Amino acid sequence: MIPIEAVIGFGLIIFTIGLAGVLVRKNLVIMLMSLELLLNGVNIILAGLGRHLNSPRGSIFALFVIINAVSEAAVGFALVLAYFRHRKSYDTDSLNDLKG
Repeated sequence: MIPIEAVIGFGLIIFTIGLAGVLVRKNLVIMLMSLELLLNGVNIILAGLGRHLNSPRGSIFALFVIINAVSEAAVGFALVLAYFRHRKSYDTDSLNDLKG
């Protein structure tokens, strides 16, 4: 069995990579993919803790996070695609044009 410290460490590494991608990158598609990495890091930790505690609660909660992530990705990519069709750019610096 994998030690819980390794599972939490791996989840934190994935979470940190996703957080760095969201904070550093300016491309909207890469930011959405990094947001998915954030959620996957949390899912790894939830599933690992649930397995460590012999409880299905961690996996059930991770399933709800996955369902939420899928809906977020669908809406987010639809918004990015609509924005790209209008502005022909994925750059977040040009998002200030959308202010009323």
